[in-house]
Order: sequence, then C-alpha cells, then structure tokens
Amino acid sequence: MITADVRAVVRNIARSAGVAAFAAALILGLATGPAHADDTTTGGMYGNPAAAAAYWQPQTYDDCVLMATADVVGEETGRRVSEQEIIALAQRTPSQTHPGSIYTLPVDKDDPNTGQGTSYNDIPLLLSHYGVAAKVTDRSDGSSGVPTGMAALKHALGAGRKVIVAVNAELIWGQPVDPKDPGANHAVVATGVDALNATVHLNDSGAADGADKTVPVDVFSKAWALGDDEMVVTDAPH
Repeated sequence: MITADVRAVVRNIARSAGVAAFAAALILGLATGPAHADDTTTGGMYGNPAAAAAYWQPQTYDDCVLMATADVVGEETGRRVSEQEIIALAQRTPSQTHPGSIYTLPVDKDDPNTGQGTSYNDIPLLLSHYGVAAKVTDRSDGSSGVPTGMAALKHALGAGRKVIVAVNAELIWGQPVDPKDPGANHAVVATGVDALNATVHLNDSGAADGADKTVPVDVFSKAWALGDDEMVVTDAPH
C-alpha cells in the first residue's frame, strides 16, 4: 500500500500564481448538501461530479490523503470538513500501519516536503469517525474482496459510492514524470467517469483548478496504474 507525499503537489502549486486567493474565493461560493451519484449512468456518466465539486478544498501541506478523505466525508454526509479539522483528527488518531499518529505536520511548515504524508490504509479509520464505512483495495491485494480497475471504478461510482485513488500527479497534470519519483505520489477523489467523452472527473486538492478537474481516460489509467490501481471505496449507500 502507498503513502502519498507532496513533492509533486508542491511543484504544481509553485507553478500556479494566486492559488490561495483562488481557493478562498471558490470555497466561499460553494453550495452545500450531499452529493449523490446516479444508480446507473446518465448520458454515459458514472457518478455525479458536478455535485461532488462542492466538497473540493485545496491542500496546504503534504495532506492530499487527508483532503481527499474530507472531500468524501462531505459527499457522503453533506458536512464540510475543514483541513484543520481533518488534520487534528489524524494527529490524535494512532495509525494502523506504522508507529505514532496517522499524520504529523511537516518539520518545516514552509517546506511541505519535510513531511511524511499519510498511508492509504488509514483512510477507512478516519472515515469511520464520521460514520462512513470504506475498504482499501489494489491489484496486488485481494484480501478486501473489493475489485479494482476501470470497470470496478465505473460500477462503484454508478452505484453511488465514493472513491479515492492513488495516482502519479505529474501525469494527471500534464507534466514530465519525475524519474526519481515515478510511482503514485498523490491522492485524488474520482468523482465521475464520462464514457461518451472518455474522460475521468476528479476532485484534486493539489491543483488550483482541482474542483471537477477532467483528464482523458488513458492518461488517468496510466497515472492510476503507477499506484497499482489502489483505491479506497465506500460501502454501498443504504
């Protein structure tokens, strides 16, 4: 299982002027209320990315996993969880995969690269604090009993489930892949698959325009494959 870091995120944010002002303005204008995906496709769309976009927020530290978790909580419950709240929860909650808490702030707050990121295996524990049940799966580990891959992603979104995926950030941002860090290094929420236009919709906390960001299916598939198609998927809605 992968631990997401922020090296790629920092490089992307550094290229985007005015991120803080953009994000603040966007957050102030966001609508509230739960996002619900269609049980089946509507016009070839699996999921409801337009509704899910209301729960996008930008990240400040090496906390893409935490921000993706907060996004899913919002989509499932209609309650916006701030970055400060999800960080505080992760700081006081023991990790299931390593000694210490789920998350610690970077040693140098001005340099997010000094942090350790967050393990995907801890996401279900964080979600459970908000009454959201979920499982982690990837191509290599079938112990969860949950399939992965594009067909599984479409099925999950079409059934109203929420999905966090591990991807290579540079690929989804259209940047050269760092040869020193060619694997999955970023967590995003997959909010929709548009079968007609061959695009995947994402809520990406590491991008200034990350609310309902779209990438071609083939690009997404390559970026996701570098993370062994790892995903966290919520249980079926009741």
